[in-house]
Amino acid sequence: MKDRQFGVITFKSTNYAIKGESVFKNENIEFRTIPTPREVTHSCGLAIKFDLKDIDLAKKIVEEKSLDIEGMFKVVKKNEGSFAEKLS
Repeated sequence: MKDRQFGVITFKSTNYAIKGESVFKNENIEFRTIPTPREVTHSCGLAIKFDLKDIDLAKKIVEEKSLDIEGMFKVVKKNEGSFAEKLS
């Protein structure tokens, strides 16, 4: 399997995740709402997945729309395992 990397935004509650999804639908960014990856288990069950090339845009959306997030992470999945790294 080829290494895969992507960004994930986690939320403090499902309500915040649904609001985040609604905001992202109105922005020019490709994303998917996914179950929160097990590498990032300290938040609610939903997360927004995005391509890491769009990290600056995702940060801008979160800031400008005052989304209440738990965190923003880079998730790396490799043959030997996977991990998440918190982004600043």
